[in-house]
Amino acid sequence: MTRQPTILDVAALAGVSKSVVSRVINDSPLVSPATRKAVLMAAAQIGYRPNAAARHLASNRTRILGAVVDDLHNPFFADMLDGIEDVAREHGYRVMVMAGGRNTRNEEDAVEAFLELRVDGLVLAGPQIRPQTLKRARAATRVVVAAHRLRSNAGSSVATDDIRGAGLAVEHLTGLGHSRIAYLRGAPSPPARDRLSGYQRAMKKAGLVPVILEADFTEDGGYAAAQEIARSGDIPTAICAPNDLAAIGAINALEDAGLSVPADVSVVGYDDTALAGLRHISLTTVHQPRRELGKQAAELLLAEGEGSSQPRQVLLPPHLVARTSTAAPRGGQGPSLHPLPSPASARSMS
Repeated sequence: MTRQPTILDVAALAGVSKSVVSRVINDSPLVSPATRKAVLMAAAQIGYRPNAAARHLASNRTRILGAVVDDLHNPFFADMLDGIEDVAREHGYRVMVMAGGRNTRNEEDAVEAFLELRVDGLVLAGPQIRPQTLKRARAATRVVVAAHRLRSNAGSSVATDDIRGAGLAVEHLTGLGHSRIAYLRGAPSPPARDRLSGYQRAMKKAGLVPVILEADFTEDGGYAAAQEIARSGDIPTAICAPNDLAAIGAINALEDAGLSVPADVSVVGYDDTALAGLRHISLTTVHQPRRELGKQAAELLLAEGEGSSQPRQVLLPPHLVARTSTAAPRGGQGPSLHPLPSPASARSMS
């Protein structure tokens, strides 16, 4: 195994002492520009890399931020990570990412792993962890929750106003003339509760009867819920889904049942991910500023490290993006349905 170059090798090549090399590595102002340049050139020439563990022990800082995301298969979280990394890079931090896979135990294991690594802060994106785990993490490092709204005493958070966002979806559909609007409930979480509340409020305001079906934030969940609607034969003229993935699953199920979107059933998603804008999907959806959520989460995290210890809750405004998955309901009876496959033989979706 080839010996790794050391700080002594850099010092010898640059013609300076070990302590001078150490000052350059730690970005000390007590080094002249000429000396700094000579040391950096020597380090590059021999391929020297500083021992990160040793630097962390000396400074008690890792310059690493941890990010735990609920579901890396959902492009919503990838966009949010871009925002976190934008801010981290600007301030000289690196970001390490772990995914919980929509599983509380996995997310809590990821949090514990990051605490063991002594990261300088944690962004929890769409977390499903228990309150006691969040409290324990906050006792060990800086923590900001993104895409979930926290109570003021639970810590800092950045989220979209999901109550308003779901209301926008209903208002769009009622504006088109829809009155039979079903809602697919997302998996239990603060955003799911807020979006359901927003739907119920908007329906009540419009004098309409809510129709709520169990689903989750996946294509499979949206497919299963819309499949149930199609099997019932009592077809609403519009469906609000808890996110874009569930909306796409719902569209697939409706089309498998012989229904046309939007001619027979309009569908609205939530998030406005890149998938929604694909021409063959063209999903009407509620826009969340995904990258901005990540940026503001990282900025809050770094602000806590600069002495701001008061928890803050940031709520960003959503807006609706109308595409071709919604239209005015057509009059008369709905179309006859094709026989649906059984749940066991229904198409498998990632």
